[in-house]
Amino acid sequence: MKILILGAGQVGSSLASHLVNEANDITVVDTNDVLLRNLQDRLDLRTVQGLASHPDVLLRAGAEDAEMLIAVTNSDETNMVACQIAYSLFHTPTKIARVRSQAYLHYPDLFKPEALPIDHIISPEQLVTDYVYHLIEYPGALQVLGFADDKVQLVAVKAYYGGPLVGHELQTLRRHMPNVDTRVAAIYRRGKAINPDGHTVVEADDEVFFIAAKKDIPAVMGELRRSEKRVRRVMIAGGGNIGRRLAAALEGRYQVKLIDHNPQRTRLLSEQLSRAIVLHGDAADEELLQDENIEQTDVFCALTNDDEANILSAMLAKRLGARKVMALINRAAYVDLVESGEIDIAISPQQATIGSLLAHVRQGDVAMVHSLRRGAAEAMETVAHGDPATSRIVGRTIEEIALPKGVTIGALVRGDEVLVAHHDTRVADGDHVILFLVDKGRIKEVEQLFSVGFHFF
Repeated sequence: MKILILGAGQVGSSLASHLVNEANDITVVDTNDVLLRNLQDRLDLRTVQGLASHPDVLLRAGAEDAEMLIAVTNSDETNMVACQIAYSLFHTPTKIARVRSQAYLHYPDLFKPEALPIDHIISPEQLVTDYVYHLIEYPGALQVLGFADDKVQLVAVKAYYGGPLVGHELQTLRRHMPNVDTRVAAIYRRGKAINPDGHTVVEADDEVFFIAAKKDIPAVMGELRRSEKRVRRVMIAGGGNIGRRLAAALEGRYQVKLIDHNPQRTRLLSEQLSRAIVLHGDAADEELLQDENIEQTDVFCALTNDDEANILSAMLAKRLGARKVMALINRAAYVDLVESGEIDIAISPQQATIGSLLAHVRQGDVAMVHSLRRGAAEAMETVAHGDPATSRIVGRTIEEIALPKGVTIGALVRGDEVLVAHHDTRVADGDHVILFLVDKGRIKEVEQLFSVGFHFF
């Protein structure tokens, strides 16, 4: 597929890295020559320097025959105008834009062919907010990812000494929980993937990915780790777009305190938020944290725009007694580094954003994609179409499907019904199939597997 990526920042460059390895023809446009040179040194792609909203720049980038344009510059206006030009001048089939400002997002009628012809809008701040909200909802989870309107969730947890299932085979899970259906999609042990079966023994410190209906997630988590107290008190460092949205989402269920260093911003936040306590100060101020009872805080979220400030304030909060700390970190090099220390979860905005973009790039009827383990693995929700004569999926049981190595079908969603996948589960036309791919390099094989024969159409 020929794809134009507008913007060579963190999201644009991360997306280019993902897509160029999948035999796509990628061109990246940016005004920053240094960023473009760095990309060309690392990846097999084309770059064009210039303003992404200028028709002549898009023409040089190959917009005339591009199949998809993804506008992820730092400017909402540039992204929207670029999509308009791609539609009006080049008739680009698919146009995706990153739009951050709530001032635009409040008016969905803006984004229609007769107004601003954007096919898909992504809002990184909202994606990160939802991601953090799920982590707070399930204490002890490393990742919580939703499929089929959150009917099914894929959860990653670290197995702890003392967990009921630790030291036992996976097949004993059904005996422990006869009324709960779940499937372990993958296990990572000392950084390496294990393809689990019923005889796989769970070890302490294993990173376990399991799939279950949303209502059953707490019960399965209880089998793998010590039960944790439910979250009551949340402290947020940073009152930017993400911090404000998270506070607004949480304040109805939790006791929320939000700290920001900007006096004008704190005044505005105190007017916008109804129950959260808004504090003016430095989140890395030890005295302030102690005065606000940091030792009684269940979750501390550092969500400023400064990686270093987030890391330092989260580490300080942990040392002062916060039960769990999370830090928003943009630099990929920092993420693995900090998670091995005092910070419980490093949140990567790029990974959250890229998943929503990949859903539109994948071939076939793909409803959702989540990028996992820094892009090495992937979970996706794709819709099965056809009949036994035209499809290699429909009408067959899980054990009859020739899945590529390292690919697991975790669950099916059929209407409102969640079917956890077992060897005798049969796939029907229209089922939403939830897959886990240990090796993202198998994507093309999965796309071919779900393709439908010609005579189906």
